[in-house]
Amino acid sequence: MRKLFLALGVCLLAFSQVAAAQSRLHDILDKGVLRVGTTGDWNPMTMKDPATNSYRGFDIDVTTELAKDLGVKVEFVATDWKTLVNGVTANKYDITGSASLNMSRAKVAGYSQPYFYLAFVPVVQKKDLEKFSDWSDFDNAEVKVAATLGTVQEKMVKEFFPSAQHIVIEAPARDFQELLAKRADVSVTSNVEAATLVDKFKQLAIVPVKEPRKPTPIAMLLPQDDQVWINYINHWVELKKTQGFFDRVAAKWGLKSL
Repeated sequence: MRKLFLALGVCLLAFSQVAAAQSRLHDILDKGVLRVGTTGDWNPMTMKDPATNSYRGFDIDVTTELAKDLGVKVEFVATDWKTLVNGVTANKYDITGSASLNMSRAKVAGYSQPYFYLAFVPVVQKKDLEKFSDWSDFDNAEVKVAATLGTVQEKMVKEFFPSAQHIVIEAPARDFQELLAKRADVSVTSNVEAATLVDKFKQLAIVPVKEPRKPTPIAMLLPQDDQVWINYINHWVELKKTQGFFDRVAAKWGLKSL
């Protein structure tokens, strides 16, 4: 029996050594490049400038700092919301920028520790504020609710407003564009993006609901089966949180966590 336990111990040690040797962490260090999947369409988290093919935003600052601490270059890989998780599982990139914690995603991908918290609010044309004052006002067969395919908001609007008409559009188009074009009456987005939308588009307004819905942590998506890489990222997130890094980056972009 003792020999059996020793043999099992040796096998487990060998397995852990193989797993560590195959970690994405070591591939990144060997290649000198951290590949980050980002959509470039979530202001102020990630915004792409088509003219220069460059990115800026909260996520960009965070992952650039991660690459710096790893001692490697950062490479931003364009993706969209409906293929965000697939890009991780297919090894198109090593990590993503911020993604809402979602248990469907967690079935196939890993998450880092959260480092920011948001909630969701409805956005409408300012002229329609007289029609809508709380969430229940949108659950109506005459109301058109826009959502972007593959986002957590797509599931939310179907859950929140089962009686409404659901207008689901594919990236690179965005749900708020349907609202601007008056093809939809409302879109639901994070309080973070909503604040930037109503600042940029003066015809839009956040409905003064009693409270935002679905308070949600955000984190980075990683390969689910690479615990070495996940551990490294979690240690990095914890260190940076302790040092106030995420608070400083959030303040730079006018963000306030819940």
